[in-house]
Formats: sequence, C-alpha cells, structure tokens
Amino acid sequence: MCGIVGFVGKDKQLDKEKKSLSVLIDGLRQLQYRGYDSAGVAFFEDNIVKVYKEIGIESINLLEQNVISKVSSNLGVGHTRWATHGEASIDNCHPHQVGKITLVHNGIIENYSELKQELIHLDYSFKSETDTEVGAALIDYLYHQTNDMNKTLLEFMKRVKGAYALGIINSDDPKKLFAIRNENPLIIGITNEGRNYIASDIIALTSYTNHYIEMKNESFAVIKDNNVSIYNKSGLLVDNEIKIYDMGNTEISKNGESTFTLKEIKEQSCVFRKSVEKYQKSGTLKSLPSLAKYKKIKIVACGSAYHAGLIGKYLIEKFAEIPVDVEIASEYRYNKILDVNRKTLVIGISQSGETADTIKALEHAKESDLDTLGIINAAGSSMERIVDYILNTCAGREIGVATTKAYSAQITELAFMALDLGKKLKHIEKEEYQNILEELKTLPIKIDQILNTRDQYLEIAKIIMNKNDVFYLGRGIDYALAMEGSLKLKELSYIHSEAYTAGELKHGTISLIEKDTPVLAIITDPNLASKTISNCKEVMARGANVIPVITDSISNLEFKNNSIVIPTVHPLLQPILTVIPLQLIAYEAAVLRDCNVDKPKNLAKSVTVE
Repeated sequence: MCGIVGFVGKDKQLDKEKKSLSVLIDGLRQLQYRGYDSAGVAFFEDNIVKVYKEIGIESINLLEQNVISKVSSNLGVGHTRWATHGEASIDNCHPHQVGKITLVHNGIIENYSELKQELIHLDYSFKSETDTEVGAALIDYLYHQTNDMNKTLLEFMKRVKGAYALGIINSDDPKKLFAIRNENPLIIGITNEGRNYIASDIIALTSYTNHYIEMKNESFAVIKDNNVSIYNKSGLLVDNEIKIYDMGNTEISKNGESTFTLKEIKEQSCVFRKSVEKYQKSGTLKSLPSLAKYKKIKIVACGSAYHAGLIGKYLIEKFAEIPVDVEIASEYRYNKILDVNRKTLVIGISQSGETADTIKALEHAKESDLDTLGIINAAGSSMERIVDYILNTCAGREIGVATTKAYSAQITELAFMALDLGKKLKHIEKEEYQNILEELKTLPIKIDQILNTRDQYLEIAKIIMNKNDVFYLGRGIDYALAMEGSLKLKELSYIHSEAYTAGELKHGTISLIEKDTPVLAIITDPNLASKTISNCKEVMARGANVIPVITDSISNLEFKNNSIVIPTVHPLLQPILTVIPLQLIAYEAAVLRDCNVDKPKNLAKSVTVE
C-alpha cells in the first residue's frame, strides 16, 4: 500500500546519461505492485521546492513526460498513493506541501483530526482531506518553534499516534533528506557515489544500490549525499547494520510472459521445488521449529493468507490431531483472549510481513504471553521482528497484487508443518511418511501438467466472463479452496462471486441460482465427494451450469463436459495442485474482460493500515 522513494546527492549533475529525477520514476515504477491511484514528486530546482502530481493509472507515465525529462535536481521524493483519507484527487495526492515542509507518507496518523483542529486554531488551512497534510503542517509549525529539524522530528514523534513512514524535505535545507519510521517499513539505500536514498521497499532502488539500512521503529534519519545519521526516539544516535540485497532485479522481470501474474502462476512448480529442497534432508524434514509441545494452535491472517490458514487447520487437525482455530486478524486483535495457555501457539501468516492487522494481532497474543510464529514471504519484515519463530517461504518476490505463488508457498509450509507434527506425535505411520516424501519429488511435474493445459481454463473463462454472479462450492478442505478461488475471481476479473460450503447452499442461498448460473464445485476429498456431487445435482436441477474441479480418482461421468480433472495426490499435498486451476480460470476471465491483471483496481499489495 503506497510507495515512497527519495534521494539526495551532491549536485544536480550527478547523472551523466540520465536526469537526476529518473531515480524517482524508476523507483515508483518498481513500487507499482503495491497498488496506487495517483502519484507525485517533489524536488529542489533553483533552490525552490517544486511539486507535481498526477491522478490515475497513467500518473507515473505523465510525471515522466511532463516533469522528469526536463529537470535536474540534487534532492527529491516521490510517492504512489492508494486512497485512504479522501478520494484520488490532485489535492489529496502526495507530496503535500505546507510552509517550508514537503513530505510523502505511508500509513495513518490516527489522531490527525485532533491535530488538525489545533493547527486550524494556529491559522493553518488545509486543501485536502488527508492525514498527511496535517502531518506536514505539524512539522512546519514545530520547525518554526525550534528552527531545528532534529528537535522538530522528535517532538513530531511524541505528538503523533499511528503507524507511519515519512520522507521529508525542508526548503531551508536543500542538502538534507529527512525520514521517520514507526510501524511502517522504510529503508535507506547507501552508496559511496555521492548519493543516498530512501524507499519503502529495496526493490525501488535495485538499479542504484544493493546496500541498505532498515530503519527501526520510532526512529528518524538525517540523510546527506555522503552521510546518514539515524536517531532513536530519545534523540540519540544509533548504530545500524548495512545489509546487502543480493536478489538483483531479475525477479521484477516478466521473463517473456505477458503479465507478472501469469509468470508467478507458472513459477509455482519451481517454488515448491525450493520448499522441498529447504526441508528435505536424508529422507526426513529438517529445519522446522519444534512445535510438538503445543496442544492448541491459533492462526491469524487476512485475505488469501486467511484462506491459507484454513487449509492449515484441516491439514494439522487431520494429520497431527492438534486443534486449530483460524481467525481474521482484524477481528482477533480486538477480541479478549480467554485461553491464556503457554501450550497455545499463535501463527500469523502474511505475504509482506507488514500487514498491519496481522502484526497487531500477534502483538495482542504476545501481551497475553502466548508464543508466536510467523509464516512470511519477506525476510527482515516488521512481523519477523515480533514473533518467536519464523518460517520464511520460498516464493521469492511477488509483483502481482493478487497473490498466487505466495499463497501456494504458504499452504506448502503449513503442509510440511502438519507432516512434521504428525510424525513427531506418532499420528502418521513411518510407511505413510516415507510415501509422502517420495510423492514430494513428483509434485512439481504434476503442477506443470496442470499449467500446460491452459486452453481448458480459457474455455471455462469464456463461460463465466459475462456473468453477473458465480458460485464456488466445496466441503471440508475444498471449501477453503473454494473461498480462495472465489476471491481470485473477484480480485482479478471484478466478477461477483461467492463461496459456500456445499451443504449450506440449500439453506437459503440456492434461491439465487438461475438458468446458466456458473457453479464451480471443488471435489477432491473422496470421503465427501458423493455429498458434494449430490449438492451439485440440486443446483443443476435449478438450471445451474456446474463446472467441477475434480480429481481423476473421483471423476464422474455426469460432469464430463465441463470437468477440470486434476491428478490425485496424497491429501496432504492435494490443495497445492487444486488451487492452480482456480487461479488460471480467474486469470483468463480477467484477460478476456480487459482488466489490469497485475494491478487490480482499489487493491494494494501490502496493507499497512487498518
């Protein structure tokens, strides 16, 4: 959600081949995956801070055409905004400029309303509906009281409540870039070439540097062309480790595919191989934390990660016989924890490791002295610093806003956890355990088999592309998969869809079934297949067009025309295969409807606000 990039250099002639502000456009382009509806830049030119903003999906291109090619500067900041306070408009777009202060901001200033009223009484006026403009006005006011930016930023941190990251320019000082970080990611890119940077993600800077510092919570930085000073909330200088990002920018290439999303769907067999390689050593699973001491597990997550948690619940309960509850993180964080037990483990799942609600949920658990574990796809994230145990997935960087390979990597980690716990707790026999380990070797081949039959998913997409409603049905673990399939269709194609447990549909919702209503039925559990097939017949009798996603061991002749038949594998691994057709159907429908698949409207990759 939202993206920040900024730089400070020795002078405006630093770039021989490119204009200085190219770093802002390059960075904003790399941050597009986070989702945005407007973009803007601010920079020094002839000792004046100038601000340019654009609205809409082409805003970065417009900035490049109208500003960047004409300007050289030694200091600038840029921002992609995803609307929270106020609509996408020029007034609400970042950067915001008040008096001597110009800034860009990720996150939320929770007490902005009270601060705004105070500042109005101090003769400040506001053009926008945003909390960010209030932040700029507060810094401007505090600076006028102290004439010292260090004191100003310290006081700002004391006055402001919320999670935020800011990049700040003061018109009195054209050689310094300022930054503040609290509960929202911000890194400082380091070079020995007379220029330093800030960004909300190192990916924005990979063309310029791979050396960076992760700012800690409640800290601020004064950044010059050849020096970086970082201070804690007491105003004391702190030492910070300079890290090296060694992934390059290969992961931000489409590798010849038409979209990042399609590339990432196709990478799932490779992701699974990496996951197996990480764990499989000498015929057993290594490197998993020792979790067998826990008698109960609570999973907290949002969106697709929540759906992954539901898969984890079924697998852990089935194979390890440990009770598991799954809660939406934004609800759990406000609930009273009744079962305060040291034998309860709370697992948070987040692709970015920066999901605000999941982080707060984990903090809520830790306040009750519960142990926590994070399943995360981003090393060095805020969530990683909170939890007691960490499982980093092997998905690699995911650019498509609607998750595909990161979701698969999450359910892979949960499957391995269930397998490991099942073995240690003696609920999985040695022979079955070895058979599963053998099957791990063949699963990537079966993933590729599914990926290589795209034509059938295109045909299904043609059936549903112009429908107003699509229903997904499933029982047990298939219901959790149906929820993810339905979400993918909504996210990518904007077609309204709902997922229901197959047995629940007849308790009211069946009234929505009309002639030719598409119903995708997930049928992979042989113990529940006959029940789900019976429910399918109920909706078929009312005119529904049933499209089963069914394993070859269950395949039923009644559905032979529209069936998507996938290989049967061990139940522990089946969800990893089953979700891929659901992703591809949603993808093909979105392409047919001419949707922006990589950047669906109104969505953000990393939801760092409540």
